[in-house]
Amino acid sequence: MAQKRDYYEVLGVSKGASEDEIKKAYRKIAIKYHPDRNPGDKEAEEKFKEAAEAYDVLHDPQKRQQYDQFGFDGPMGGGFGGFGGASMNMDDIFSMFGDIFGGHGFGGFGGGARRTQQHRGSDLRLKVRLTLEEINQGVTKKFKVRKDVVCQHCHGTGAEDGSGREQCPTCHGSGVITHTTQSIFGMMQTQGVCPTCGGEGTIIKNKCHDCQGEGVVKGDEVVEIKIPAGVAEGMVVNVPGKGNAGRRNGINGDIQVFIEEEPNETFIRDGNDLIYNLLLDFPTAALGGEIEIPTIEGNKLRVKIENGTQPGKTLRLRGKGLPAVQGYGNGRGDLVVNISVYVPKTLSRDEKEAMMRFRESDNFKGDKHTKDTIFQRFKNYFN
Repeated sequence: MAQKRDYYEVLGVSKGASEDEIKKAYRKIAIKYHPDRNPGDKEAEEKFKEAAEAYDVLHDPQKRQQYDQFGFDGPMGGGFGGFGGASMNMDDIFSMFGDIFGGHGFGGFGGGARRTQQHRGSDLRLKVRLTLEEINQGVTKKFKVRKDVVCQHCHGTGAEDGSGREQCPTCHGSGVITHTTQSIFGMMQTQGVCPTCGGEGTIIKNKCHDCQGEGVVKGDEVVEIKIPAGVAEGMVVNVPGKGNAGRRNGINGDIQVFIEEEPNETFIRDGNDLIYNLLLDFPTAALGGEIEIPTIEGNKLRVKIENGTQPGKTLRLRGKGLPAVQGYGNGRGDLVVNISVYVPKTLSRDEKEAMMRFRESDNFKGDKHTKDTIFQRFKNYFN
Protein backbone atom coordinates (compact mmCIF):
# COMPACT_ATOMS: atom_id res chain seq x y z
CA MET A 1 0.00 0.00 0.00
CA ALA A 2 1.32 3.43 -0.97
CA GLN A 3 2.54 5.61 1.86
CA LYS A 4 0.17 8.40 2.85
CA ARG A 5 1.14 11.92 1.83
CA ASP A 6 1.15 14.79 4.29
CA TYR A 7 -2.31 16.39 4.29
CA TYR A 8 -0.91 19.90 3.80
CA GLU A 9 1.05 18.65 0.81
CA VAL A 10 -2.08 17.00 -0.64
CA LEU A 11 -3.99 20.30 -0.62
CA GLY A 12 -0.95 22.38 -1.53
CA VAL A 13 -1.18 24.70 1.48
CA SER A 14 1.19 25.67 4.27
CA LYS A 15 0.85 24.47 7.85
CA GLY A 16 -0.25 27.95 8.84
CA ALA A 17 -3.00 28.10 6.20
CA SER A 18 -6.32 29.63 7.24
CA GLU A 19 -9.61 27.75 7.10
CA ASP A 20 -10.62 29.76 4.02
CA GLU A 21 -7.36 28.88 2.23
CA ILE A 22 -7.88 25.19 3.01
CA LYS A 23 -11.45 25.31 1.73
CA LYS A 24 -10.47 27.05 -1.52
CA ALA A 25 -7.61 24.61 -2.14
CA TYR A 26 -9.86 21.61 -1.60
CA ARG A 27 -12.61 23.00 -3.86
CA LYS A 28 -10.12 23.46 -6.69
CA ILE A 29 -8.82 19.88 -6.39
CA ALA A 30 -12.32 18.39 -5.97
CA ILE A 31 -13.51 20.04 -9.18
CA LYS A 32 -10.41 18.94 -11.09
CA TYR A 33 -10.57 15.27 -10.07
CA HIS A 34 -14.34 14.82 -9.69
CA PRO A 35 -15.41 11.37 -11.00
CA ASP A 36 -17.96 12.90 -13.37
CA ARG A 37 -15.16 14.81 -15.07
CA ASN A 38 -12.86 11.82 -15.13
CA PRO A 39 -15.04 8.75 -15.82
CA GLY A 40 -13.14 5.49 -15.44
CA ASP A 41 -9.94 7.26 -14.33
CA LYS A 42 -8.82 5.39 -11.20
CA GLU A 43 -5.89 7.73 -10.57
CA ALA A 44 -8.19 10.77 -10.58
CA GLU A 45 -10.59 8.98 -8.25
CA GLU A 46 -7.80 8.24 -5.76
CA LYS A 47 -6.65 11.87 -5.83
CA PHE A 48 -10.26 12.94 -5.32
CA LYS A 49 -10.53 10.70 -2.24
CA GLU A 50 -7.10 11.74 -0.96
CA ALA A 51 -8.03 15.42 -1.10
CA ALA A 52 -11.35 14.76 0.65
CA GLU A 53 -9.59 12.90 3.45
CA ALA A 54 -7.09 15.75 3.89
CA TYR A 55 -9.87 18.34 3.99
CA ASP A 56 -11.90 16.27 6.46
CA VAL A 57 -9.04 16.57 8.96
CA LEU A 58 -7.61 20.04 8.25
CA HIS A 59 -10.90 21.97 8.22
CA ASP A 60 -11.81 20.66 11.69
CA PRO A 61 -9.80 22.55 14.38
CA GLN A 62 -9.73 19.59 16.80
CA LYS A 63 -8.71 17.00 14.20
CA ARG A 64 -6.15 19.41 12.75
CA GLN A 65 -4.56 20.03 16.15
CA GLN A 66 -4.24 16.31 16.84
CA TYR A 67 -2.88 15.66 13.33
CA ASP A 68 -0.28 18.41 13.79
CA GLN A 69 0.75 16.81 17.11
CA PHE A 70 0.55 13.08 16.33
CA GLY A 71 0.46 12.76 12.53
CA PHE A 72 -1.35 9.73 11.17
CA ASP A 73 -1.25 7.84 14.52
CA GLY A 74 -3.91 9.86 16.32
CA PRO A 75 -6.39 10.24 17.73
CA MET A 76 -7.22 6.98 19.41
CA GLY A 77 -7.35 4.88 16.29
CA GLY A 78 -10.35 5.91 14.29
CA GLY A 79 -13.44 7.81 13.41
CA PHE A 80 -11.71 10.60 11.52
CA GLY A 81 -12.13 9.46 7.93
CA GLY A 82 -8.78 7.83 7.31
CA PHE A 83 -6.95 9.78 10.01
CA GLY A 84 -5.85 6.78 12.04
CA GLY A 85 -8.73 4.70 10.69
CA ALA A 86 -10.36 3.36 7.54
CA SER A 87 -10.29 5.54 4.41
CA MET A 88 -13.36 7.53 3.46
CA ASN A 89 -15.80 6.11 0.96
CA MET A 90 -17.55 8.09 -1.77
CA ASP A 91 -20.74 8.48 0.25
CA ASP A 92 -18.75 10.10 3.07
CA ILE A 93 -17.15 12.49 0.61
CA PHE A 94 -20.32 13.62 -1.12
CA SER A 95 -22.16 13.97 2.20
CA MET A 96 -19.81 16.81 3.25
CA PHE A 97 -19.89 18.75 -0.01
CA GLY A 98 -22.47 21.19 1.29
CA ASP A 99 -19.72 22.91 3.26
CA ILE A 100 -17.73 23.51 0.09
CA PHE A 101 -20.24 23.99 -2.71
CA GLY A 102 -23.07 25.68 -0.84
CA GLY A 103 -25.58 22.84 -0.86
CA HIS A 104 -26.35 19.49 0.72
CA GLY A 105 -24.99 17.43 -2.11
CA PHE A 106 -22.93 17.71 -5.26
CA GLY A 107 -24.23 17.15 -8.75
CA GLY A 108 -22.32 15.76 -11.65
CA PHE A 109 -20.48 17.79 -14.26
CA GLY A 110 -22.74 17.04 -17.20
CA GLY A 111 -22.84 13.32 -16.47
CA GLY A 112 -26.14 13.56 -14.64
CA ALA A 113 -24.91 11.35 -11.80
CA ARG A 114 -27.32 11.10 -8.91
CA ARG A 115 -25.95 12.34 -5.58
CA THR A 116 -28.82 12.14 -3.12
CA GLN A 117 -28.46 13.43 0.40
CA GLN A 118 -28.04 11.14 3.38
CA HIS A 119 -28.36 13.00 6.65
CA ARG A 120 -25.74 12.58 9.35
CA GLY A 121 -26.48 13.09 13.02
CA SER A 122 -24.37 15.56 14.93
CA ASP A 123 -21.57 14.51 17.28
CA LEU A 124 -21.84 14.60 21.07
CA ARG A 125 -19.12 15.56 23.52
CA LEU A 126 -18.65 14.11 27.00
CA LYS A 127 -16.07 14.60 29.75
CA VAL A 128 -14.90 11.77 31.98
CA ARG A 129 -12.67 12.04 35.06
CA LEU A 130 -10.47 9.01 35.65
CA THR A 131 -8.32 7.90 38.55
CA LEU A 132 -4.77 6.72 37.93
CA GLU A 133 -5.90 3.22 38.84
CA GLU A 134 -8.56 3.34 36.09
CA ILE A 135 -6.03 4.72 33.63
CA ASN A 136 -3.64 1.91 34.50
CA GLN A 137 -6.17 -0.85 33.86
CA GLY A 138 -8.51 0.72 31.31
CA VAL A 139 -12.17 1.03 32.18
CA THR A 140 -15.67 0.85 30.73
CA LYS A 141 -17.92 3.75 31.69
CA LYS A 142 -21.69 3.99 31.34
CA PHE A 143 -23.34 7.28 30.46
CA LYS A 144 -27.02 8.17 30.26
CA VAL A 145 -27.09 10.42 27.21
CA ARG A 146 -29.90 12.72 26.09
CA LYS A 147 -29.81 12.70 22.31
CA ASP A 148 -31.67 12.24 19.03
CA VAL A 149 -32.85 8.63 18.70
CA VAL A 150 -34.74 6.84 15.94
CA CYS A 151 -38.49 7.42 16.09
CA GLN A 152 -40.09 4.11 17.03
CA HIS A 153 -43.48 5.05 15.61
CA CYS A 154 -42.23 5.33 12.02
CA HIS A 155 -38.95 3.38 12.50
CA GLY A 156 -36.95 6.37 11.34
CA THR A 157 -38.65 6.80 7.96
CA GLY A 158 -40.48 9.99 8.90
CA ALA A 159 -43.64 8.66 7.22
CA GLU A 160 -46.97 8.00 8.95
CA ASP A 161 -48.65 4.55 8.82
CA GLY A 162 -46.16 3.09 6.37
CA SER A 163 -47.23 5.55 3.67
CA GLY A 164 -43.65 5.64 2.52
CA ARG A 165 -42.09 8.11 0.14
CA GLU A 166 -42.59 9.12 -3.44
CA GLN A 167 -40.35 10.53 -6.09
CA CYS A 168 -39.76 14.25 -5.84
CA PRO A 169 -41.77 15.99 -8.60
CA THR A 170 -39.24 18.80 -8.89
CA CYS A 171 -35.99 16.87 -9.44
CA HIS A 172 -37.57 13.54 -10.49
CA GLY A 173 -35.54 11.64 -7.95
CA SER A 174 -32.07 13.00 -8.76
CA GLY A 175 -31.83 15.25 -5.70
CA VAL A 176 -30.46 18.10 -7.83
CA ILE A 177 -31.82 20.64 -10.26
CA THR A 178 -30.05 22.14 -13.25
CA HIS A 179 -29.99 25.84 -14.05
CA THR A 180 -29.13 27.03 -17.58
CA THR A 181 -27.89 30.60 -17.99
CA GLN A 182 -26.55 32.63 -20.90
CA SER A 183 -23.03 33.98 -20.53
CA ILE A 184 -20.41 35.53 -22.77
CA PHE A 185 -19.02 32.02 -23.21
CA GLY A 186 -22.36 30.64 -24.30
CA MET A 187 -24.93 28.58 -22.43
CA MET A 188 -23.72 27.53 -18.97
CA GLN A 189 -25.26 24.81 -16.82
CA THR A 190 -24.96 24.65 -13.05
CA GLN A 191 -26.47 22.18 -10.62
CA GLY A 192 -27.74 22.71 -7.09
CA VAL A 193 -29.65 20.92 -4.37
CA CYS A 194 -33.34 20.46 -5.06
CA PRO A 195 -35.26 22.90 -2.81
CA THR A 196 -38.30 20.61 -2.61
CA CYS A 197 -36.69 17.43 -1.26
CA GLY A 198 -33.47 18.90 0.14
CA GLY A 199 -31.34 16.61 -2.04
CA GLU A 200 -32.99 13.34 -0.96
CA GLY A 201 -34.73 12.67 -4.28
CA THR A 202 -37.96 11.66 -2.53
CA ILE A 203 -40.63 13.34 -0.43
CA ILE A 204 -42.84 12.01 2.35
CA LYS A 205 -46.55 11.61 1.55
CA ASN A 206 -47.81 11.82 5.15
CA LYS A 207 -45.42 12.91 7.87
CA CYS A 208 -45.21 10.94 11.13
CA HIS A 209 -47.10 12.77 13.88
CA ASP A 210 -44.50 11.78 16.53
CA CYS A 211 -41.40 13.14 14.80
CA GLN A 212 -43.03 15.51 12.27
CA GLY A 213 -41.29 13.72 9.44
CA GLU A 214 -37.76 13.99 10.84
CA GLY A 215 -37.40 10.30 11.71
CA VAL A 216 -35.78 11.18 15.05
CA VAL A 217 -37.06 12.22 18.47
CA LYS A 218 -35.39 13.21 21.74
CA GLY A 219 -34.67 10.27 24.02
CA ASP A 220 -32.33 8.86 26.65
CA GLU A 221 -29.87 6.08 25.91
CA VAL A 222 -27.38 4.36 28.18
CA VAL A 223 -24.08 4.18 26.30
CA GLU A 224 -21.13 2.01 27.33
CA ILE A 225 -17.79 3.53 26.39
CA LYS A 226 -14.55 1.59 26.70
CA ILE A 227 -11.62 3.78 27.73
CA PRO A 228 -8.29 2.15 26.82
CA ALA A 229 -5.47 1.90 29.36
CA GLY A 230 -2.83 4.60 29.35
CA VAL A 231 -4.91 7.60 28.28
CA ALA A 232 -3.86 11.03 29.49
CA GLU A 233 -5.39 14.39 30.35
CA GLY A 234 -6.57 16.16 27.19
CA MET A 235 -6.83 13.08 25.00
CA VAL A 236 -10.07 12.42 23.11
CA VAL A 237 -11.58 8.97 22.69
CA ASN A 238 -13.80 8.86 19.60
CA VAL A 239 -16.75 6.45 19.70
CA PRO A 240 -18.19 6.05 16.19
CA GLY A 241 -21.94 5.79 15.68
CA LYS A 242 -23.03 6.56 19.25
CA GLY A 243 -23.92 10.23 18.73
CA ASN A 244 -27.20 11.74 17.52
CA ALA A 245 -29.19 9.59 15.09
CA GLY A 246 -29.31 10.85 11.50
CA ARG A 247 -32.63 12.16 10.23
CA ARG A 248 -34.76 9.72 8.28
CA ASN A 249 -32.52 6.69 8.83
CA GLY A 250 -29.38 8.62 8.09
CA ILE A 251 -25.89 8.11 9.52
CA ASN A 252 -25.37 8.34 13.28
CA GLY A 253 -22.94 10.87 14.64
CA ASP A 254 -20.08 10.05 17.01
CA ILE A 255 -19.39 10.63 20.70
CA GLN A 256 -16.13 12.36 21.56
CA VAL A 257 -15.00 11.63 25.11
CA PHE A 258 -12.58 14.17 26.61
CA ILE A 259 -10.26 12.70 29.24
CA GLU A 260 -9.56 14.38 32.57
CA GLU A 261 -7.38 12.99 35.39
CA GLU A 262 -8.08 13.06 39.10
CA PRO A 263 -5.09 13.93 41.34
CA ASN A 264 -3.55 10.98 43.13
CA GLU A 265 -2.44 11.13 46.76
CA THR A 266 0.43 8.68 46.31
CA PHE A 267 1.86 9.19 42.83
CA ILE A 268 2.63 12.03 40.46
CA ARG A 269 2.30 11.25 36.77
CA ASP A 270 5.09 12.21 34.35
CA GLY A 271 4.10 10.87 30.93
CA ASN A 272 4.00 7.11 31.41
CA ASP A 273 6.28 7.29 34.46
CA LEU A 274 4.99 7.51 38.02
CA ILE A 275 6.89 9.46 40.66
CA TYR A 276 6.80 8.41 44.31
CA ASN A 277 8.36 10.65 46.96
CA LEU A 278 9.87 8.48 49.71
CA LEU A 279 10.61 10.01 53.12
CA LEU A 280 13.32 7.74 54.54
CA ASP A 281 14.20 7.63 58.22
CA PHE A 282 17.77 8.61 59.10
CA PRO A 283 18.90 5.22 60.55
CA THR A 284 17.82 3.34 57.41
CA ALA A 285 19.52 5.94 55.20
CA ALA A 286 22.73 5.53 57.21
CA LEU A 287 22.66 1.78 57.86
CA GLY A 288 20.75 0.53 54.81
CA GLY A 289 17.94 -1.99 54.83
CA GLU A 290 14.76 -2.98 53.02
CA ILE A 291 11.61 -0.92 52.63
CA GLU A 292 8.25 -1.38 50.90
CA ILE A 293 7.24 0.79 47.94
CA PRO A 294 3.55 1.00 46.88
CA THR A 295 2.62 0.37 43.23
CA ILE A 296 -0.30 1.55 41.09
CA GLU A 297 -1.68 -2.04 41.10
CA GLY A 298 -2.15 -1.82 44.88
CA ASN A 299 0.57 -4.27 45.97
CA LYS A 300 3.96 -3.38 47.47
CA LEU A 301 7.50 -4.02 46.30
CA ARG A 302 10.42 -4.65 48.65
CA VAL A 303 13.37 -2.46 47.70
CA LYS A 304 16.89 -2.58 49.07
CA ILE A 305 18.33 0.67 50.43
CA GLU A 306 22.09 0.93 50.35
CA ASN A 307 23.88 2.13 53.46
CA GLY A 308 24.86 5.79 53.27
CA THR A 309 21.96 6.68 50.94
CA GLN A 310 21.91 10.44 50.43
CA PRO A 311 18.88 12.75 50.16
CA GLY A 312 18.05 13.43 46.52
CA LYS A 313 18.95 9.95 45.29
CA THR A 314 16.46 8.34 42.91
CA LEU A 315 15.58 4.71 42.32
CA ARG A 316 14.01 3.64 39.02
CA LEU A 317 11.83 0.54 38.99
CA ARG A 318 11.56 -0.47 35.36
CA GLY A 319 8.15 -1.27 33.93
CA LYS A 320 6.23 -0.35 37.08
CA GLY A 321 4.64 2.79 35.65
CA LEU A 322 1.64 3.25 33.36
CA PRO A 323 1.07 1.44 30.05
CA ALA A 324 1.42 3.29 26.76
CA VAL A 325 -1.92 3.92 25.11
CA GLN A 326 -2.43 1.95 21.91
CA GLY A 327 -0.95 3.79 18.96
CA TYR A 328 1.24 6.09 21.08
CA GLY A 329 4.08 3.78 22.05
CA ASN A 330 4.86 0.38 23.53
CA GLY A 331 5.43 -1.16 26.94
CA ARG A 332 5.09 0.56 30.29
CA GLY A 333 6.73 3.48 32.00
CA ASP A 334 8.81 3.30 35.17
CA LEU A 335 8.19 3.97 38.85
CA VAL A 336 10.68 6.64 39.92
CA VAL A 337 11.36 6.85 43.67
CA ASN A 338 12.72 10.21 44.90
CA ILE A 339 14.40 9.79 48.28
CA SER A 340 14.32 12.38 51.03
CA VAL A 341 15.62 11.82 54.57
CA TYR A 342 13.41 12.66 57.52
CA VAL A 343 14.99 14.77 60.26
CA PRO A 344 12.94 14.77 63.52
CA LYS A 345 12.06 18.16 65.00
CA THR A 346 12.08 16.99 68.62
CA LEU A 347 14.41 14.55 70.41
CA SER A 348 14.40 12.83 73.79
CA ARG A 349 17.30 13.34 76.19
CA ASP A 350 18.90 10.02 75.24
CA GLU A 351 18.51 10.84 71.56
CA LYS A 352 20.09 14.24 72.03
CA GLU A 353 23.06 12.73 73.87
CA ALA A 354 23.51 10.14 71.12
CA MET A 355 23.35 12.81 68.41
CA MET A 356 25.90 14.95 70.26
CA ARG A 357 28.29 12.01 70.31
CA PHE A 358 27.68 11.51 66.59
CA ARG A 359 28.41 15.17 65.94
CA GLU A 360 31.86 14.81 67.45
CA SER A 361 32.67 11.88 65.16
CA ASP A 362 34.61 12.71 61.99
CA ASN A 363 32.40 10.30 60.06
CA PHE A 364 29.36 12.53 60.72
CA LYS A 365 31.02 15.84 59.80
CA GLY A 366 29.73 17.14 56.49
CA ASP A 367 32.75 19.16 55.38
CA LYS A 368 34.95 16.11 55.04
CA HIS A 369 32.53 14.47 52.63
CA THR A 370 31.08 17.47 50.82
CA LYS A 371 33.06 17.02 47.61
CA ASP A 372 32.36 13.28 47.39
CA THR A 373 28.68 13.82 48.16
CA ILE A 374 28.21 16.45 45.41
CA PHE A 375 29.96 14.21 42.88
CA GLN A 376 27.76 11.24 43.86
CA ARG A 377 24.56 13.29 43.53
CA PHE A 378 25.50 14.37 40.01
CA LYS A 379 26.34 10.78 39.12
CA ASN A 380 23.00 9.56 40.44
CA TYR A 381 21.14 12.29 38.56
CA PHE A 382 22.64 11.43 35.20
CA ASN A 383 22.24 7.69 35.74
